[in-house]
Amino acid sequence: MLPVSTKYAGKHHAILGMGASGMAAARLARRLGADVTLLDDGAPDKVAAAAAQARAEGFAVLSGPESLNCGTAFDLAILSPGIDPSWPLAQSVSRRGVPGISEIEFAFQQTSVPVIAVTGTNGKTTTTGLIAHLLTACGKSTVPCGNYGTALSEVVLADQPLDVLTLEVSSFQLELITQFHPQVAVWMNFAPDHLDRHPSLEAYRLAKLRIFERQTAADTAVINAAETYPPLAGRTVTFSAWLDDAIWSFHDGTITYLGRPVITVADTRLRGRHNAENIMAALAAVTAWGLPLEEAAAHVASFIPPRHRCEVVATVQGREFLNDSKATNIHAMESALRGQDRAVVLIAGGKDKGLDYAPLLPLIREKTSHVFTIGEIGPALARTWPGAVPCQDLEDAVHRAFAASVHGQSILFAPGTSSFDMFNGYGHRGDVFCQIVHQLLPTS
Repeated sequence: MLPVSTKYAGKHHAILGMGASGMAAARLARRLGADVTLLDDGAPDKVAAAAAQARAEGFAVLSGPESLNCGTAFDLAILSPGIDPSWPLAQSVSRRGVPGISEIEFAFQQTSVPVIAVTGTNGKTTTTGLIAHLLTACGKSTVPCGNYGTALSEVVLADQPLDVLTLEVSSFQLELITQFHPQVAVWMNFAPDHLDRHPSLEAYRLAKLRIFERQTAADTAVINAAETYPPLAGRTVTFSAWLDDAIWSFHDGTITYLGRPVITVADTRLRGRHNAENIMAALAAVTAWGLPLEEAAAHVASFIPPRHRCEVVATVQGREFLNDSKATNIHAMESALRGQDRAVVLIAGGKDKGLDYAPLLPLIREKTSHVFTIGEIGPALARTWPGAVPCQDLEDAVHRAFAASVHGQSILFAPGTSSFDMFNGYGHRGDVFCQIVHQLLPTS
């Protein structure tokens, strides 16, 4: 049982944000003995349901404008990942001298379970899920959590016996850490993204690099060999599907470790070089933690990847539809395209995040026969990529792509940006794409 902590007894915590992470942090803080107030300055109609749930659980709640003018004295502010430290809500608390930490930092401080943590612009969810799958299949108890599925605060509150925590951590969660210390830290890759949240590309990178900040020589850093890093304290294990001199590498469809064949990607449910890197990173992480390589590798084939990541939706009149709605940035779109063996029909577009798509033009010309664009950035993409056709909406794009394709060709939905101009998230966007594709199937 988690004890009531004398550290928090009688203290007053402000929880910023009333999403899943914020609510989990509030419950954990209360269980540890703190008084808790939840604050969220979102539009009243958008936070009404969450506020009602919080009040039903007995929490004090300040929402909308009143959250910005709160006169309560707090001892600690715990920020949900969706709360930018530079936003008015966080600044209104910070200006009063209240120290702030991220939800993942707060939860980490309450557990002694060792941590494998994964960050990166792309591939971190698949890799986190695969790490958890391999650990579980080899008889170890773990929970994939953090930016993946369950908030870490909820896992800590459950207080179940675990051998290791498998954490996906985003730049938003790493911004305000102080003691967070993974025994194994995995860096998948880095590419421009979230420039609507971070003030610069370098700020985004520095936030992610904090995953290594408290590692020691006794820890392991699993890193992509194609990228550069500041000096790292942990033992480094490199991987790359593009370079031959990494410890983990990729040759003729086979993943190798120190030059020795380990597993053929075609024998798994994952496809493409980007997924080969996900497998390499996962195997490197679990073997660094202590699993025997041969035993861990034997369980990769049984892993079912998360949805919306180059997911095969259906084959309609010889055309294979691929749903890569999780491709919410340029690097993810690029990875999806490079993984294709022949020219595809591409559907791309969504929210305008201020990214530059012009450098992708040579790859677009190489890997696509037709391009159809959607969303807020659709017209601009069509101007950036000559020959691309802007569409009214996703349904229009799917029908145009189907008409332009030929038998044996793939139609790839890899938006290359986020979805919030048209959808509730990449999952909603991917589901709508799948529904439209299934409507093309002949009825029996």
